[in-house]
Amino acid sequence: MKIRTAVFTAAFAAAVFAHDDPKSKAVTLTGTVVDTGCYMSHDSKGAKHFDCATACAKAGVPLAILDDSGKLYMPIAADHKDQNIRLMPFVEKKVKVTGMALEKGGLSGISIKTVEAAR
Repeated sequence: MKIRTAVFTAAFAAAVFAHDDPKSKAVTLTGTVVDTGCYMSHDSKGAKHFDCATACAKAGVPLAILDDSGKLYMPIAADHKDQNIRLMPFVEKKVKVTGMALEKGGLSGISIKTVEAAR
């Protein structure tokens, strides 16, 4: 519960920051959608973790994008909408995401413009 609260607080702060940060930059990321609870606490990820990750996301655990270099990006709700809904079809799958990259207070985030299955 502490991880989820900290992640939510950091994501909310970054979302506020996303609205008017001139330092954000357009990016395209390729990575895997992971649930932050299991990934952060015991490095669970991948196809074998699909059922657990789906259950966690449905329970409100934030999803994030783990890029191919190993960097974790929190989806920033600059549109004030639940980003898990957008990422649920891609749990534990490779995606291609475009949007605006943001960094603040040690958190890397992306305000998602598009998300699709990676080829």
